[in-house]
Amino acid sequence: MRISLSKIKTLFFIPWLSFLSLPFIGAKGACYLFIGICAAGIIFIALRRVGQVRLGGKITKELTTPKLSYNPKYFIAVSMLFVLVLPLWADNYYIDVAVLAGIYIILAIGLNVIIGYAGLLNLGFAAFYAIGAYSSALLTTALGLGFWSALFVSLILTTFSGFLLAFPALRLRGDYLAIITLGFGEITRLTLNNWDKLTHGPNGISGIPVPFIFGFELENLKHYYYVVLFFVLFAVIVVRRTYYSRIGRAWLAIREDETAAEAMGVDATRYKFLAFSFGAFWAGLAGALFASKMRFVSPESFSFMESVFIACMVILGGLGSIPGVILGSLILVVLPEALRDFQSYRMLALGAGLILMMIFRPQGIIRSRE
Repeated sequence: MRISLSKIKTLFFIPWLSFLSLPFIGAKGACYLFIGICAAGIIFIALRRVGQVRLGGKITKELTTPKLSYNPKYFIAVSMLFVLVLPLWADNYYIDVAVLAGIYIILAIGLNVIIGYAGLLNLGFAAFYAIGAYSSALLTTALGLGFWSALFVSLILTTFSGFLLAFPALRLRGDYLAIITLGFGEITRLTLNNWDKLTHGPNGISGIPVPFIFGFELENLKHYYYVVLFFVLFAVIVVRRTYYSRIGRAWLAIREDETAAEAMGVDATRYKFLAFSFGAFWAGLAGALFASKMRFVSPESFSFMESVFIACMVILGGLGSIPGVILGSLILVVLPEALRDFQSYRMLALGAGLILMMIFRPQGIIRSRE
């Protein structure tokens, strides 16, 4: 009897998860965890076979799980109603988490353009995030510009930095491209950490002013929530429209087979520049929002692990899928906060969940239709 690769992965994962839990729950707890997972797996397999009646090696009757049908328009309408009324009943803690989740959704959407659409592996995306945050912070504190003027200039600077990064990345693919972007992210972080005269080094920049709208100061977190929500909706609409445009089709062609795309007349160089610049634009927007929300920025907020964290959102949700990216961002931002009472176990649960996803659903929670 042949054993499939997926079954081997599953059999390897169960003792490995139990071993990882040893420092947290001890040897006895790890044994209970191993037995519990094995028992749950046996029950799951048994339930799958209950609905099958085999006669002579053929299935004569099969009970299938009923499919749940829903109207996407109703789902979107209910979701929009929920996010609109959230500040009316939630306290400041939940609103703060929701604002942070919105900023990460914008970041993940921008990275999804580069990785999910164009297929360009970027491990230094936090560099664009940092450029947007620091440029907005410096323009508002040192030059005295307002938030909206500083935001406009920050978006130009961040988009231009993405355009510059595309130059060395044009002829590189895969791991080599990842190394280039990783180096760019570390160079950016070290520059911010050591350029004391401009960025104040490790001390960061404080005293960043809050935005004004028609003379009204958005100091209340509930008011700022709606600003972030507006930009999230703006990012979703613009990126979705771009995805179904000629530019989006060209990105998908490059992602699937760059040589074949060029043979069919797609200018790969031009569209790579567009992918890096367009993705960096959204990172700059998220950085400016982050700086005005926190009213303080420092290099520690834009480390390599931040780039990995954003990439996990895209991969977990589903490459090339906007709903998947939104869901992945919400899971990785909200879930650690929901498990705060289990401080010692929440990272273990998060890591185990990611491993399970890579084993059983590598395409992500909501995969792209293409």
